[in-house]
Amino acid sequence: MNFKNDCLLITLIIISFFSITINAQSKTNALGQQIIFIDPEEKIKKNQIKKLDANSSIWMRINSGYKMKQKPSRRIRNFEKWYVKRPEYIQRMFERSEKYLFYVTNEVEKRNMPMEIALLPMIESAYNPIATSRKKAAGMWQFIPATGRIYGLKQNWWVDNRRNITESTNAALNYLEKLHKEFGTWELALAAYNAGEGRIKRAIKRNKRNKKRRDYYSLRIPRETKNYVPKLFAVKNIISNPKKYGLNLPDIKNKPYFESVTVNKNIDTQLIARLAEISIEEFQLLNPQHKRPIVKIANKTEKINLPYQNIHIFNYNFFDYKKPLSNWETYKPKRKESVGQVAKKFGIDRKILIQVNRLERRKRFRRNSVILIPNKNAITTYFPTNINELYNYSSIIAHKIKSGETLSHISDSYNISVKDIKEFNELRSDRIIIGDILDIPK
Repeated sequence: MNFKNDCLLITLIIISFFSITINAQSKTNALGQQIIFIDPEEKIKKNQIKKLDANSSIWMRINSGYKMKQKPSRRIRNFEKWYVKRPEYIQRMFERSEKYLFYVTNEVEKRNMPMEIALLPMIESAYNPIATSRKKAAGMWQFIPATGRIYGLKQNWWVDNRRNITESTNAALNYLEKLHKEFGTWELALAAYNAGEGRIKRAIKRNKRNKKRRDYYSLRIPRETKNYVPKLFAVKNIISNPKKYGLNLPDIKNKPYFESVTVNKNIDTQLIARLAEISIEEFQLLNPQHKRPIVKIANKTEKINLPYQNIHIFNYNFFDYKKPLSNWETYKPKRKESVGQVAKKFGIDRKILIQVNRLERRKRFRRNSVILIPNKNAITTYFPTNINELYNYSSIIAHKIKSGETLSHISDSYNISVKDIKEFNELRSDRIIIGDILDIPK
């Protein structure tokens, strides 16, 4: 009897071993890293997509996770009407969210937070990872530089991790959890996220002193903050019942759009896109934190995001790639060295050096400058020269305001009304500031 049981056990172990090896194969890539090729269905199982399978809609999963109580409000109704009058805008916003929504939903769910939080980037940035506000807030979650640094988001010449999809999401959720613990309700936490902790604390103290209620709806706070939660609820209501508002939600599946790959050597962004067989625009929308045409390895390794279905393609192509990974090198100009002198030293056109490093018309370098020097191969390839070219996609154009421009000039250039530009960017007047970024819907 024991002999039979032992044989059965050995047979089961052998079957299990072969079933695992069918789904996973190991190789090394050009960086000497071990690559595990996993069957996509197995990967989805490992991600443990909760409640709904990968063929269902992400909207069903989001709608099943709401936790915030909603009071009927004129402000909510007004924002519902605002969105309904702009079906093209809200459609673009929903479609743009497809790349990021599964990841954000997963992270919100892991922390047992209200699923309304997964919709917050729609209010902050219309799910635009390159959005920059008049107050210099950046990314999907709109971190200002100081708060970004507090929550570990690196900002330097190479990267701005306020735009990093995964790191900014983690930082935003950490911040929101901290605010919820401090203020006790999600409404007040969201108000503090929008207006700042100090302002909300002062408003609460003022109401306490005057023996008034201290909930979100009773506080005297800026108009933008007063509208913040109602705007979120308006979007939530539309997603919950789009037919009621005469709108259709895009079909976004409950499965990953992207996965991360680790690299441990400097590598050109264009080469990554080529090896993954995706456009440079697709790469930039999944990795918008990179400010230069090269992924610079700062701490041994860096993670890059690629479309889920292109991970295997990238790994296979990378494994066979034997050429240099980068066509760029860094150079620190010497004291008083001019742009022309550096261009001559490396045998490249001065205009190209200015373009690549966005030097505008400066003749000399700033102190402690670092610049990129392209080799002959890089000169014939794509490299970013301005923000419009760097983030060239069909939903939004980021326009940097130049000297002498007015909203009227900008509206004529993009064939869009001044009113739409103001509403899209939440401008209260026609006054604009040189150097600020306007989002232009296309």
